[in-house]
Amino acid sequence: MARHNETGKLGEQLARNWVESNGYSIRNQNWRYGHWEIDLVVSKAGRLHFFEVKTYFISAGTAYIRINRGFKWVQYDILSISLDEHDQPTFFLIEDVYF
Repeated sequence: MARHNETGKLGEQLARNWVESNGYSIRNQNWRYGHWEIDLVVSKAGRLHFFEVKTYFISAGTAYIRINRGFKWVQYDILSISLDEHDQPTFFLIEDVYF
């Protein structure tokens, strides 16, 4: 198995352990519908949560910084884009997610 696949599987297992230890109930892992996939579908306190697990995020950022020096401050953000039935985008930005 390729290293990135092993890293991805490890990340998903770590995420699964984390959600379980934080009071979430796992409903599905790697749920597929057509060509779509959701890494973790969980619930907590009557709310459904969808988790997309990205294990390589910090490593890729670190590699970029090593190659592209000169920035004193670095911030990791997540931009979620949802499309409705008319393909109209809704954007949700979560800033400074890595502490």
